[in-house]
Amino acid sequence: MGRSAEHAYAEADIVSRLADELPHWRLEAGWIRRTYRTQGWKSTLMVINTIGHLAEAAWHHPDLTASYAWVEVRLQTHTAKGITDKDFQLAKKIEEVVMWQPGKEGHALEGTPQDDQRFAYIKYEK
Repeated sequence: MGRSAEHAYAEADIVSRLADELPHWRLEAGWIRRTYRTQGWKSTLMVINTIGHLAEAAWHHPDLTASYAWVEVRLQTHTAKGITDKDFQLAKKIEEVVMWQPGKEGHALEGTPQDDQRFAYIKYEK
């Protein structure tokens, strides 16, 4: 039988999984966290709404803090008093959707023009 979705991982296991699976996320004060840098308020609101949609669909809700050009996501499974598979799975889905760059796929969807600040969206990591 596999591990329960409510199994809380040990700190060393969390750090190892983050390094392997979610390198832009970090463990801090009992939460896995990620800060997304945006190009401004409109982009920040779009990121918050995207995360909200994914969290509601997953029925696992992060804590969010936001300012003009950034959003911090914090995940923890309160019922397990730690980080569980639920947190890793939602973090992966958030990362996949928020950091999606269609222009790099070479298909019909070109992505937002990063060189024109009127349309720039997320500050993508290199």
